[in-house]
Amino acid sequence: MRLLYDLGILVYGALLRLIAPFHAKAKLWVSGRKGLFQQLEQSVDSSQKHIWFHFASLGEFEQGRSVMEQIKQQYPQEKIIVTFFSPSGYEIRKNTALADYVCYLPEDTAGNARRFLDIINPKLAIFTKYEYWYHYFTELERRKVRLLMISAIFREDQLFFKRYGGFYRGILKKVSFFFTQNMESVHMLKWIGICNAGLAGDTRFDRVVTLPLNHKRIAEVETFVAGKQTLVAGSTWPADEELLQALMAQQPDWKLIIAPHEIHEGHIQQLLKLFPQALRFSLFAKYSQQEVAQAQVLLIDNIGMLSSLYYYGQIAYIGGGFGAGIHNTLEAATYGVPVIFGLKYEKFKEAVDLLELGGAWAIGDAEELKAVFQALQQPEKRTHAAQAAKNYVSTRAGATQIIMKYLITERLIG
Repeated sequence: MRLLYDLGILVYGALLRLIAPFHAKAKLWVSGRKGLFQQLEQSVDSSQKHIWFHFASLGEFEQGRSVMEQIKQQYPQEKIIVTFFSPSGYEIRKNTALADYVCYLPEDTAGNARRFLDIINPKLAIFTKYEYWYHYFTELERRKVRLLMISAIFREDQLFFKRYGGFYRGILKKVSFFFTQNMESVHMLKWIGICNAGLAGDTRFDRVVTLPLNHKRIAEVETFVAGKQTLVAGSTWPADEELLQALMAQQPDWKLIIAPHEIHEGHIQQLLKLFPQALRFSLFAKYSQQEVAQAQVLLIDNIGMLSSLYYYGQIAYIGGGFGAGIHNTLEAATYGVPVIFGLKYEKFKEAVDLLELGGAWAIGDAEELKAVFQALQQPEKRTHAAQAAKNYVSTRAGATQIIMKYLITERLIG
């Protein structure tokens, strides 16, 4: 199985290099790793110990952010290295002030793992949610460097719990401690003989619960909304956008703010075909007062604003539910905004919870979206949903405090 794993790593990298000239994200994945070790050797002081945080992408960074913030606040002398697997995380957070150095994770080979750890000289490694790399974990174990997994969550259909999943169970057993999002994950780990796990919760709650308190006003959005009821659609994909176009054609009194997952010019032009009269945020200063007043749709063609946009919404639509899976629902829920999304939500505990509590709705087509939207026009129903969503977030904060207590008690920091 080890040979198959190594072959898979090799083939994956080769395929990305093959398609890189024709695929923007693949190109970033490949180019971001060129000369990486030379850059590390020039920029990182190997004589110093570092805390290494690794994230798959942007969503996982948000889960680790609160822990990094607490470490930097309480122990400013600690040096932090951050790595990303995906360009969508690295490109947005490569300049984060929370880290002393940010880079891509070199491919998971035995040689890369040894060389990378030689350079960063970790005193502690913290991974998030579901990134499990055999060679990196093996090398950390060999060096007796503690490895923590935070916001971990498991499902019965994962390879770890299959009869033929022995190799992958072996990777899990290299982790020093798991901080899980739910008790089911603790029980599943015990079922395969792993007892070094405890419930902490999802660290994302600790960040999103502060968003309403630290909300940044956006003058252009306030001018566009102008006191009208607004639907904020975040991280949308083409399938979502077609549903939204059909909905808004029947809701002339509502405004729509749409922040697509992909903001390259080709996708923005596709959106402008769906919404010909839409305004672009990047061009907002060029529009007349009359154009702004008459516009129903505002396209957000930048990155990093979404968590502030939900403040302006009465209802939120979260994209991804007709593709690989929905995006972040918590950033909307924390503002007390009812949430709507597609049917690919089962792997996201917070979405399942919000549905059960009445703070969210799942829809499968345009007619279902219209029906839910109409139901939420009732003030009593919308107020109940808003309160359910807000309470769900506010009552689940605290994971970061549990993790920090462990780090301090075990003398892993400071």
